[in-house]
Amino acid sequence: MREIFVTGNTLPAAYHNALTKLSIFGEESDCADWNCKQLELSMTIHVTEPLHEPMISKCFIGGARELEQYRMEMLDGILDFEVERGKWAYTYHQRMGKQIQFVIDELRRNPSSRRAVMCIRTPEDMGSDDPACLQHIQYFIRDGKLDCMVLFRSNDACKATFMNAFALIMLQKRIADVLGVPVGTYTHRANSFHCYQRDYDMLNAYVQRISISSEKDLTYRYVGDWQDLMENEREDILAQVEELKSHG
Repeated sequence: MREIFVTGNTLPAAYHNALTKLSIFGEESDCADWNCKQLELSMTIHVTEPLHEPMISKCFIGGARELEQYRMEMLDGILDFEVERGKWAYTYHQRMGKQIQFVIDELRRNPSSRRAVMCIRTPEDMGSDDPACLQHIQYFIRDGKLDCMVLFRSNDACKATFMNAFALIMLQKRIADVLGVPVGTYTHRANSFHCYQRDYDMLNAYVQRISISSEKDLTYRYVGDWQDLMENEREDILAQVEELKSHG
């Protein structure tokens, strides 16, 4: 499988670069699990300044509500109750569990540690119809900053990658704030970075837009713009979650 490395000073810059490389260098292969073809390669996305603006790409499915709900699912576990009542096998937040505190404690114990790892994959994923895509997260304090490196076994380039990365950067910031250090780099590795055949037109439209547009036309600021929009959605999201809980 072809290996690609892209970098950018912001999340959108690196993400847009990754989409473009997938369009150019992706190799078509079978995806038997979904009975379709896919465009695929192995991708490493390196973001040198994850909190640098602009942070929001216009090239992803969804809006402020969807992004905030996903952030809340990942960081706050608003849907963990679905695991508790047996409807879902897991959520990422539920699998992180006490591992977040372990990471904090480990980096307080030894700021140069290489042991601050959270494992998301479990033995239950073997043979599962819905194995976790995110496999593990590792944190380092280097040059006085908290770096984050994540590994996905599989990552949907058009419909998942941006939201995954944004939420994981928000988790990185939360941990950095607790540790009292700045956020460093974010590195997002997908062993299979892919676009399903049904989404080829979406990928092509994104890449065409990226090729002819300025950064301003492709992005939004988070602080002072989308952050407010996302926060305004929280009350309604939580109300919807409570309604979902009440219906069993």
